[in-house]
Order: sequence, then C-alpha cells, then structure tokens
Amino acid sequence: MIYTKQNIIKGAIIYSLGDTIASLLLDQFSWIRLLGMLFIGATIYAFEIPNYFIWIDKITSNSKGLKKTLLKTLLAIAYFNPLWIARHLFFIKLFSLDFNAINSNLLTIAFWSFLVNIPISAIANYIIQNKIKLGWRFMASAIFSGLMAIYYAMSASWFR
Repeated sequence: MIYTKQNIIKGAIIYSLGDTIASLLLDQFSWIRLLGMLFIGATIYAFEIPNYFIWIDKITSNSKGLKKTLLKTLLAIAYFNPLWIARHLFFIKLFSLDFNAINSNLLTIAFWSFLVNIPISAIANYIIQNKIKLGWRFMASAIFSGLMAIYYAMSASWFR
C-alpha cells in the first residue's frame, strides 16, 4: 500500500481544480466545496486510486497481449463504476451543503453518467493502463478524472 506526499498534492490539486471548473460553469462555486474536494482528492482518491492501479498490475501480471490489455482496461472501468460516481456526487452535494440532493437519485444520475461515458472512459482507461507507466498513472488518471469531475458535476443537471 502506498500513500505518498506527491500523490496527496496531485490528488488535492487536480480533483479540486476539475470540480472548481465544473462549479464555476454551473454557477455553484463555494469555498467549502473547493476545500472539501481538495480534502477528498488528497485523502481518499490519493490513497485508493494508486493502490488500485498497483493491484491491477499485480492481478494482470501473468496475462499477455490482448487479454492483458483488455483486462487492465476493464478493471479500470470497473473501478470508476456508478457507485464510485454516486460517491463522488455525494461528496459534491455534501460540500455544497445541498443536503436535500443527497438521496437515491444520485445513483440514477451516476448510472446514466457512467453508461453515456463508457466509450470515452474505455479509450482513456486503455491509454492510462496500457500506455502510461505505473508511476505516472495516478497523475494521468487524476487529470482524466478532473475532466470527468466536470462531466459528473454537469451530469447531475443533465441526468436528473
């Protein structure tokens, strides 16, 4: 298990930046939300994601060729599933102090957001898992997730 200062800083900056862009686009910016997402990026995401990517490498180490490529891509997509998206939306609503929006509808929004996003996510996760070295994967994933944070925040408006 790893949890490095470098990943903490990357997670804090990239995830909060992506969400801040989304909040500004939706006219929902708040300092509490910014600080909350900075905290989540530096803690939960900076710990979970790099360790999951290490696990992906371990579990696919005996596979070769197309099987390995597909398995790594599918495992990454499986991680960023509707429950992960719903949790991310939960954090957004929590730190936005929008407690009334924390309900089962977040799962519906997350499901549709995930489903619509599969083609883009498949391509991005293929590149991240198969073309980028392990030491850089969290950064690449965080940048992609920062972009996706914009999409997830906006999907809360689109997929109500």
